[in-house]
Amino acid sequence: MPTIKSFPNFFSQTDPDILQNIKTVTEYLTQKYHAKCYIVGGAVRDRILGDECKDYDIECFGISIDDFETAMEHLGAQGVGKSFFVYKYHDLDISLPRTEKKIAKGHRGFEVSLALEEKEASKRRDFTINALMYDIQNEQILDFWDGLGDLEHKVIRVVDEDTFVEDSLRVLRAMQFAARFGFKVDEESCRLCQSISLDDLPKERIFKEFEKMFRGRYLHYGLYYLLALGIAKQLFDEHMERKTFIALSRVLQKSQKNFVEKLRPYYFLFICKAYFSLDITELLERLGAPTVYYKKVAASPSPTEISIPFIAHLSLREGIREYVGNYHMDVIAMAKKLDVWDKPFDRGVTPTELLEEGFSGKALGDELERRTEEKIMSLKEK
Repeated sequence: MPTIKSFPNFFSQTDPDILQNIKTVTEYLTQKYHAKCYIVGGAVRDRILGDECKDYDIECFGISIDDFETAMEHLGAQGVGKSFFVYKYHDLDISLPRTEKKIAKGHRGFEVSLALEEKEASKRRDFTINALMYDIQNEQILDFWDGLGDLEHKVIRVVDEDTFVEDSLRVLRAMQFAARFGFKVDEESCRLCQSISLDDLPKERIFKEFEKMFRGRYLHYGLYYLLALGIAKQLFDEHMERKTFIALSRVLQKSQKNFVEKLRPYYFLFICKAYFSLDITELLERLGAPTVYYKKVAASPSPTEISIPFIAHLSLREGIREYVGNYHMDVIAMAKKLDVWDKPFDRGVTPTELLEEGFSGKALGDELERRTEEKIMSLKEK
């Protein structure tokens, strides 16, 4: 029997438009087909943690496949994984409960069967904190695997070892959940993750999980499990000495409070590149990172020797607010001193003024550069 927790105000923080869509779907399915509808997955977890949730998954029990497909057609829902019984209605994912069995290599190599009851369906989930179900009609949470206890104790724990190992992406999910929530992976789950090969994962899926980790609020947790779960070793052939790990972990923790939100995806790799043995360009290639990462992470200089010329040259085109090294306290202080935090460095002259003085073409560019350097050197000498 599951642990049952009453939660009558579950939807109190839900966007009104999303809530209306949930009501439209669930009322139609329950009234027309007497189906039982649950909110499942991350939405339940996030609601208990008090986090905002916009992605809702609805799982429908007690309805046949034919009736379900007829209902989806009536609602105008689009099949996004019909072989997996999954439909999209506006921003909602609606599905039938299912079990999955690995029959071939790759993330699509699963045989899918209809699950008949709630515990059977929840067993296919990766971690206990993601296996919680919210009974919409009775306004209560169903917990078959002590996910509520793991949320309370901030633990990431595998639901079922046999099904977990069938999807290697779940190892990366453990890492990114740790970074997002500041949770620890329990020892048995950690050992299980270490035993799973990641060589069947395409770069696109790998990067998607890493990007979630990069956006996490506990990057030192992400770093720890990147190493502890064997991910760094498998993907980058990276091993880090304890002394180096401690130093890097401290920088990640200390720097977090200074992150500019729009640059959050880039800080982790930018800070780590000075500590990893693998060249950052090669690392980005193995991750399958988008081009913007090469610009923000690989091409940007690390804030190792912070000086007036260093900050001035960085801010010739845009303010230091756009520089990924802007988490460093000395960079912040120097940028404020030069008044270049959110605007470019004042060269003391503009191209228009040089045109009026008679400069043009290459001569204009050379003169602009000369006067810029003259301005920077005059500041340095003060």
